[in-house]
Amino acid sequence: MDEELKQEIDAAVKVLKEGGVILYPTDTVWGIGCDAADKEAVERVFEIKQRSDAKSLITLVADADMIGRYVKVIPQMAIELIEVNDKPMTIIYPGAMGLADNVVAEDGSVGIRIPQSEFCRQLCRRFGGAIVSTSANISGEEAPASFEDINASILDEVDHIVDPCYEEGATGVSSQIIKVGLDGEIKIIRE
Repeated sequence: MDEELKQEIDAAVKVLKEGGVILYPTDTVWGIGCDAADKEAVERVFEIKQRSDAKSLITLVADADMIGRYVKVIPQMAIELIEVNDKPMTIIYPGAMGLADNVVAEDGSVGIRIPQSEFCRQLCRRFGGAIVSTSANISGEEAPASFEDINASILDEVDHIVDPCYEEGATGVSSQIIKVGLDGEIKIIRE
């Protein structure tokens, strides 16, 4: 990892560990993020987006091993989907644990994605836990495909903005969302 990248990740991790909110590029669109286990930080994310907390949030983790820290059981079908995945895919798992209540859906599930972006994986790895990832837009507005598309009010509200030079490789399109049951049943939520 080059020194500039390390410094950028360290700065973002410091803010996350202090309960702050960051603006960062993901493998899909620009995201607003925080420690997924910090209820107050998650509340701030909802406030910044002007979004109802009745809608659950997606989290990012560094790798498949990290998923096991946040769900009681990883269905075999989810493992198979991860192995063949070639585009950004969020999987909704039953039995969430170790996360802030306001990240978990009413049915006890949670959406988790292993990002294809090396920057995001390194960020999660260095942080040591799940990071909230929700599009950096006011609720109801278009998700920002690039830094220039982000609403000024969001730029003003976050505690740290990751350098836009790390947005390389973003698809500009939100991830596919697939819900996987313990029995292996699959339901496509978003294509």
